[in-house]
Amino acid sequence: MTATGVLHGKTAVVTGAGQGIGRASAERFSREGARVLAVDINAAALASLEAACGCEPFAFDLTDGTAIGTFARAAGAVDIAFLCAGTVPYGTVLDCSDADWEHAFDLNVTAMFRMIRALLPAMIAQGGGAIITMSSVASSVRGVPDRFAYAATKAAIIGMTKALAADHAAQGIRANAICPGTIETPALEARMQAIGNYAATRAAFAARQPLGRFGQADEIASLALYLASDASRFTTGQCHIIDGGWSN
Repeated sequence: MTATGVLHGKTAVVTGAGQGIGRASAERFSREGARVLAVDINAAALASLEAACGCEPFAFDLTDGTAIGTFARAAGAVDIAFLCAGTVPYGTVLDCSDADWEHAFDLNVTAMFRMIRALLPAMIAQGGGAIITMSSVASSVRGVPDRFAYAATKAAIIGMTKALAADHAAQGIRANAICPGTIETPALEARMQAIGNYAATRAAFAARQPLGRFGQADEIASLALYLASDASRFTTGQCHIIDGGWSN
């Protein structure tokens, strides 16, 4: 946390802060002056983040509703919530078991709903704040093969975000969704390795974007910073697509 910056004096929650987009955003928010409460299930990753930029670590499972309540009480009133944690299940409807479906919704949607519900009253009481949700272009934006359960969760997040914005705009709450394309993160790297024929898989994933490359986590963090800051104070209820032209 620095003494200057566009988020100076603000408190931000970032979930999924251990790696990838969440970590890049937590670091960016901290550099821009925010006090960052970093949430992830991976305590070691949070310790590394704390050492790097002073983010305050909170290691717990976001599918645990009781743990979310405990965290929210400890956090108190926050100005920004970037809800970035999630999972990327593969497969079609025929590959999706009940357990797969339930886990995807538990982490991607229900955990987000519970966190918003827990943080929102104090945010409203202090006069407002910014909520940023992580969706995807693989959602209601466009269909993507082998992402059935994933796309269903990400479409739900868009609907939830728009409803939140409509319900609470008069109370100073802004809610916006970020919908990335293919972003180069440790999680994507692991998925590409698991698919096999790594070089061909990597080339195919990069080629999906007309710009011909992966997006970078810090590019998403830049958009998150804008949505978290007062520069976007007239922006709410929107789906912000950042996908290298994939959905064009």
